[in-house]
Amino acid sequence: MNHQLLVFDWDGTLMDSEAQIVSCMEAACRDLGIGPPQRAAIRNVIGLGLREAISTLLPGHDAATWSRMEERYRHHFLLDPPAPATLFPGVREMLQDLRRRGYWLAVATGKGRVGLQKALGDTGLESMFHATRCAGETASKPNPQMLLELLEETGLEPSQALMIGDTEYDLRMAQTANVAALAVSYGVHERERLLRFDPLDCVDSVPRLHAWF
Repeated sequence: MNHQLLVFDWDGTLMDSEAQIVSCMEAACRDLGIGPPQRAAIRNVIGLGLREAISTLLPGHDAATWSRMEERYRHHFLLDPPAPATLFPGVREMLQDLRRRGYWLAVATGKGRVGLQKALGDTGLESMFHATRCAGETASKPNPQMLLELLEETGLEPSQALMIGDTEYDLRMAQTANVAALAVSYGVHERERLLRFDPLDCVDSVPRLHAWF
């Protein structure tokens, strides 16, 4: 395998942010007087762009309501997060080791640019990645556009890249872009769901992910 470029999803792959995302979505619903969806439903849309996630969760509401939900979610996420989010143990050391060994690292995330930059700043990982793509700048997962743009920016072929993610949206995006994928089952989608998309492997912890390389 000649994987020069390692493209990581962020939420559920590098950062343990499920509780924060769920809590922010519930708080946004309360702000608008909307009964929040089941937590399992919110977990299911983690990885999508914010508008895609909200429209999936609240299909009976109009675009104006979705826009207000986006504003309230961003408020809670950026200014008043009701739950913390931290890197999974071992992530920092893994990324540092991969950089030392000559891999190019990238991020393809359903976060918006402001949210990703906040997370990178909070974790001190701004300089770790060669390139990043966010929802809102390009098509949301599982559309392959994020990966295709990262390949164009780095000048690499699909065969030289590997997508690492915890959701079927990551794996479907990789399949459509003809990029190999590695699944992690410690995030939001269960192992059986991930295996349907024929990843190279499915690992259950960051230490096992690090060891895989």
